[in-house]
Amino acid sequence: MLRTLLALLLLAITSYARAQRVLVTTYGARPDSHKDATAAVRRALNALADGAALVFPKGRYDFWPDSASKRNWYISNTSSAEECPSKIKTIGILLENKQRVTIDGNGSTFIFHGKMTPWALEQCAHVHLRHFTVDFERPTMSEMRFLAVTPDSIVARIHPDSKYRIGGGRLEWIGEGWKPKQFFAILVDPAAGRYTYSSWDPFIHATARQIAPQTVVFRGNFKNQEYRPGTVLTVRDPIRDQVGALIDRSADVTLTGIHMQYMHGLGIVAQTSENLTYDSVYVEPGNDGRVIASFADAMHFSGCKGQITITHCRFRGMHDDPVNVHGTHLRVTRVDGDKLTVRFMHPQTYGFQQYHPGDSVAFVHATSLQLFGYARVRSARLISPTDIEVVLDRAAAAPAATLLKPGDVLENLTWTPSLTVTDCRFEGTNTRGLLVTTRRPVRIEHNVFYRTGMEAILIADDASSWYESGEVTDVLIRDNRFEECGYNGGRSAIAIRPEDHEPAPGYTVHRNVRIEDNTFSVVAYPVISARSTAALVIRDNLIRPSSAAQPFALDNCPDARVEGNH
Repeated sequence: MLRTLLALLLLAITSYARAQRVLVTTYGARPDSHKDATAAVRRALNALADGAALVFPKGRYDFWPDSASKRNWYISNTSSAEECPSKIKTIGILLENKQRVTIDGNGSTFIFHGKMTPWALEQCAHVHLRHFTVDFERPTMSEMRFLAVTPDSIVARIHPDSKYRIGGGRLEWIGEGWKPKQFFAILVDPAAGRYTYSSWDPFIHATARQIAPQTVVFRGNFKNQEYRPGTVLTVRDPIRDQVGALIDRSADVTLTGIHMQYMHGLGIVAQTSENLTYDSVYVEPGNDGRVIASFADAMHFSGCKGQITITHCRFRGMHDDPVNVHGTHLRVTRVDGDKLTVRFMHPQTYGFQQYHPGDSVAFVHATSLQLFGYARVRSARLISPTDIEVVLDRAAAAPAATLLKPGDVLENLTWTPSLTVTDCRFEGTNTRGLLVTTRRPVRIEHNVFYRTGMEAILIADDASSWYESGEVTDVLIRDNRFEECGYNGGRSAIAIRPEDHEPAPGYTVHRNVRIEDNTFSVVAYPVISARSTAALVIRDNLIRPSSAAQPFALDNCPDARVEGNH
């Protein structure tokens, strides 16, 4: 009897465990078939109950836009209404309103076609994505390596993934259902690991002739360019009409063992989400000879809260910043007692809910970035894609009426995250490595920043350009290695540079930044530059080679402690 009960119990446990695993192959997906798996994966997702795992048996899965999910999403830092009037996103793997689920790729490769957002989470919680690679059949980045260069001719080998045709003596890039209309170019020196701004303009009027498979000779005017044999010209249309992935209004999301070999658009974007862990996420090309993995940023966090942890990640081959963490300043356009109207000011950021009942907000003077008051939100609603009506608690009505005025900006203090970045490698970008503006604790430790074109770490805050908020109050940058960063324009390896264009007397924007026990191999001085920062500590860092130039440039940094540096 006991043996029978145990057998029945084991059978029940086994059946329950199997019920928690949804195989995409059960719903028609066929690995390594090169057939469209999009509809089959969507059917599997529809069958995925809370608490279950969607499992891909290892293989290649292809996703086409024709049968993909479509959603109208406004996403931070992407595109203006003029650049891209449609906000429709085409999503290969979409999770909506899911709880406690896992997407397990088992080492599979997901190949996307056309212009797509590979995966997205919308209003999900406790989600784990793991062990898969994302790539595109025809990346929206075109790449060609120079074999020979003269002032009036270039021989280039075009990467096999960069489809093209030659007609009427001109080269034209072609994609899967798309064709570039504008051109933005970065020149990559793979041997040196350097990325610099370049131009496609000389090739627009150059004649082209194919002389061997994937090999083209161009004839034109190349006199004033920095093209050299061995360098790779990488070209894209700059419009960010999709993103590399999206985490929107979600919580407790973990990414593990994910390799993004190419992303079209801004990168992995998280907005209005909380508690995000990215462990062993690699944004870098595969082994097929391409040099670019991301059309723009690698990871972008806008208006998030809770804890963001980025650990054991690698970044190489981006057309913009590997990591950017920020909030958004909205400009006050109207004050009516406890009711405000505020506006998104940067044309590429608008249309999403920035405030929620119960949120704490700060009043900030735009030109000085001086914080001068606080309130709590009673209600908020979008009244247009660019404008939000915010009603404050009545207790804040009087100060709002007397202190706030049109032209000031509002910062959401509730939706500001803590950030930990450890054991990561940043390289292969012409811009910065890590941008961070958040008032909660920031820890940046045990990382390598290798030849980032601009600052390896930039702490900004502004209410006049990108409107990316806000102040930092507790930052530790410790035991990192900075190798020859800032070669594009002689930038500092670390810069604290708030855009307080009209500083308030006696006021500093940032405070309590500690830069300790780091090693700098420098190409330019100053190594560290800072302004408008109180209680700054620069201690026990090693800088090489030594130079008679001043290693630190400090402006309006009261109580700064600079000691023990070698």
